[in-house]
Amino acid sequence: MSLWSIISHMPPEEFSGLFTEFPHSLRCVLADWLENQPWEFINGSDAFCTSVASGMLSAMLEKLRSAASSDGQQCQILQQVNGIENMYRRDPLRLVSVLRAILDGEKAAVLKRDHHLPLSFHRRQEELKFNVGLQRLQHRVRRIQALRDGPTASLQDPQLKTEAKAPESVSGELPTLILEAVKELEVAKQQVLKRIQIWKRQQQLAGNGAQFEENLAPLQKRCENLVEVHFQLHQQVMGASAELGAELVPRLRERLNEVLSSLVKSSFLVEKQPPQVLKTQTKFQASVRFLLGPRLLKASAKPYMVRAEMVTEKQARELALSAYSSTLSESTGEIMHNVVALETNPTSGTCCANFKNVLLKKIKRCERKGSESVTEEKCAVLFSTSVALTASNLSIHLQVLSLPIVVIVHGNQDNNAKATVLWDNAFSEIDRVPFVVAERVPWDKMCDTLNLKFMAEVQTTKGLLKEHYFFLAQKIFNDYSASLEDFQSRSVSWAQFNKEILPGRGFTFWQWFDGVLDLTKRCLKSYWSDRLIIGFISKQYVCKLLSTEPDGTFLLRFSDSEIGGVTIAYVIRGKDGSSQVENIQPFSAKDLSIRSLGDRIRDLGQLRNLYPNTPKDQAFGSHYNKEQTGKDGRGYVSTAIKMTVERERDQHPQSAAGTLPGPPPALMFNLPMLQPEGLQPVPSPMCPPAPFCPPPIPTGYPTAESSINVMVTNNLGSSFPSTSPMLSPSLPMDPPLPRCEDLTFRNPL
Repeated sequence: MSLWSIISHMPPEEFSGLFTEFPHSLRCVLADWLENQPWEFINGSDAFCTSVASGMLSAMLEKLRSAASSDGQQCQILQQVNGIENMYRRDPLRLVSVLRAILDGEKAAVLKRDHHLPLSFHRRQEELKFNVGLQRLQHRVRRIQALRDGPTASLQDPQLKTEAKAPESVSGELPTLILEAVKELEVAKQQVLKRIQIWKRQQQLAGNGAQFEENLAPLQKRCENLVEVHFQLHQQVMGASAELGAELVPRLRERLNEVLSSLVKSSFLVEKQPPQVLKTQTKFQASVRFLLGPRLLKASAKPYMVRAEMVTEKQARELALSAYSSTLSESTGEIMHNVVALETNPTSGTCCANFKNVLLKKIKRCERKGSESVTEEKCAVLFSTSVALTASNLSIHLQVLSLPIVVIVHGNQDNNAKATVLWDNAFSEIDRVPFVVAERVPWDKMCDTLNLKFMAEVQTTKGLLKEHYFFLAQKIFNDYSASLEDFQSRSVSWAQFNKEILPGRGFTFWQWFDGVLDLTKRCLKSYWSDRLIIGFISKQYVCKLLSTEPDGTFLLRFSDSEIGGVTIAYVIRGKDGSSQVENIQPFSAKDLSIRSLGDRIRDLGQLRNLYPNTPKDQAFGSHYNKEQTGKDGRGYVSTAIKMTVERERDQHPQSAAGTLPGPPPALMFNLPMLQPEGLQPVPSPMCPPAPFCPPPIPTGYPTAESSINVMVTNNLGSSFPSTSPMLSPSLPMDPPLPRCEDLTFRNPL
């Protein structure tokens, strides 16, 4: 998103004071072209700044005249363009100052309203800043060359004409100019290294689902351009050794070599990361890329080989503290097929080593800290190689670490390993000591992380709402008296996230949340994306919401007491005439693979309106599956599995014909995406007194018999139920209503 895309939709009067020296109508014609020019970074008044400003003025005039040729008000625009040219042609730096002030005013207005600028705008500004710095550096190198070649050389470059010096002043100015150029080269190098670190951090956040611009081509171009200037400057230093003196030349060479070494080592990157949860005896892929390889690698009779080895957190820390100058003494695991050639592709201009069939055969565990479990132990893959560089004839050792990896040996460790990776990806800092991460983080950052992970895993554009965060905060902090604002100022610890068992449960907060993720991803994506599932809401809060609603009102929430379950809460009239809120036994992913959630809702006649007041067929009609009737192609009579709940069967005895009453036929039609209103805040999450909520039962689920109902339809249209006894499982906490478990046979207790 550009800055102009926001500005153009804001009231024009907010910017009226900005356009005293530049017409607002021309600002509209220029649109986002204006913010893609480096007005902010032309700060001086020297020949370089004047030359760049003059070029920007010419480009702007050409842009405006081109726009005028396709505009209905061509004459008026051309008059304004001519006025701009007459006003600023002799002083283009004044135009830079005027347009910089306009952009500053627009940025201030957006910040006042939105409190932030678009991320793409920041990225573009950083790119413009680097490009201007590189142009200035190239200008300095040309000026140094012109000083060494004499006054006639200066006259050949328009940017250098005004800077031509008398011969006697050259020897005094040259050392100063070279020192300034080396300093600017070091600044540009730091910008490139920072950009590489940002790319690495974005790659890590992508592991949690963040968007990631993984194209390394722009970054490679930066590195190559800077290395080219480095070689030019190095050549000028060596050529001017007599003017510089024997004492200054070695210092300059050392600084230039440091720049080259830093760029070369930092441009060796892991382009495709290994899996961050890695199971032994499982093949995986990874790739490394040497950005400066196509430019610097010296031709060799034998290809350069890249080796992949497992390292512990301690070994990774030692390598980082030595600036990756030391070599690995011992691998912490045995990796098969771990040596691959570093190959340059002339067509794509890349230099990569692709590991396609790597296998971690076994892992050597190290001593763990305190109560740290196996799934909290982090290691990494170290990729290393030694190469020779063309221009400097220098041999250099390249090393790079992968993102932290948790190695597991059994699938049941996967859940806790993912928690370690999620926490590390979300809360680690750039340039940290491997693999140090905060033990406690602000709750609002935790909310952002959970939302990012949820949307990425489920692959939905519908994220979590503030009401969902409120429920999650109550759950993780075990605090049902605090307000939403109170939670926003709190911090959450790693122990609360995935070490401490939730009160009254047998699992941690993350284990429960990951179960919800898996269920939604596998079975509930479309329902969630249509906002048909409230989901993250407590049973007590549901009682509050539904207690005053008419019979048959229902909503969907994720089970609070089971991992990976979704349940239906609905209002029903009790035998004494009072309203009660009932919860049906949660459905697992296995249940929903047998019969979908939409079809189960259609089966239950007592469900009428999705909270607050949407008829269920209108809300879920597009999610119903078409029921088969008659005979199939082989002549068999079609069958259909129907779901009931015990209370429904008790209240509706079988008819004389032996059939169970079923819901009316569902209407089949497509509906626009529903957007139910957000939950209304409730002062207290506690359950109101009876008769609205059933009293808790301290023991397990009731042992009432459930049955499977297979409705067989004959040619005359009558149905005959077939039943089989089933066993209800025993689960803690106050129970939901037992339901028929489709195709899962049980025996009565």
